[in-house]
Amino acid sequence: MLHLLFLIAGLGLTLMAANWLVDGSASIAKRLNVSDMVIGLTIVALGTSTPELAINIFSAIEGSTALAIGNVLGSNIANILLILGVASLVGPLVVSQNTIWKDIPFSFMGVLVLGFMANDMWSGVGDETNFISRTDGLILLCFLVIFIVYTFEMARSYPQETEEVAVMSVGKSILLTLVGIVGLFIGGKLLVDGAIGLAEMAGISERVIGLTVVAIGTSLPELAAAVVAAKKGKTDLAIGNVMGSNILNIFLILGVTATIHPMPFEAAANLDLSLVMLASLLLFGAIFMYNPRRIGKRAGVIFVALYIIYLVVLVVMK
Repeated sequence: MLHLLFLIAGLGLTLMAANWLVDGSASIAKRLNVSDMVIGLTIVALGTSTPELAINIFSAIEGSTALAIGNVLGSNIANILLILGVASLVGPLVVSQNTIWKDIPFSFMGVLVLGFMANDMWSGVGDETNFISRTDGLILLCFLVIFIVYTFEMARSYPQETEEVAVMSVGKSILLTLVGIVGLFIGGKLLVDGAIGLAEMAGISERVIGLTVVAIGTSLPELAAAVVAAKKGKTDLAIGNVMGSNILNIFLILGVTATIHPMPFEAAANLDLSLVMLASLLLFGAIFMYNPRRIGKRAGVIFVALYIIYLVVLVVMK
């Protein structure tokens, strides 16, 4: 019971701390005359992934790399099948050309790069044990830099709607930023300890805990935002945030995690990796079923059904 309380408390604190960090740092940047577009593409975009980053850093430090990999792959699966699936049931999700030809291809490329790196035997450089090495982590971070530069160039060529940044007093901005950073570390530590303890107590692997409880928990803010956006008709912003989160999960979070601690890659995780690839392809195909390009309710039903089936398979296989 204590482990479950740690997990829930850690998750709640991590999510709140991420919001505090984003609000505080965005306000500071605004006071330094940084444009809303730049803030949106950097602080806000990276801030949505800080819960996963904090969790993975502590997982790497404690050697629970299966939890770290499960968290990232589980989040990516939930983002497409659960979040976009549920949001499309609320209303059709219209997709911009920018998302179709930038975010989705980059997301799919990230999965392919990760699959190649994680399965050393495919490249003929590994033995029977697959690892995501420190070198792999640095390469992923290089891809992150390429993605950020490309995103800035696309934003200059095709300006998109960005949310206005609220400006607070200097003292409040700094306080929120510092409290957010501290909260992320405390929340991440509590969540990882709770998840590890819960896995041991229930006889479930850390990978499965990461794929389910942790991944779904950290994806709840994106789910709420996507549903609200669907109701307001601002669907492309929600889709862009979800796909951007998937890209950052691989390039940023796994890149940093692997740089801190090389991660053994279980053979079972290839099932999860394959589902991320399949979900990305299904998303791309679903968009082209309609004109204008959108994700309809039929695709949403299929996405949610696939996610439920996946969860059942995970629980049965443990």
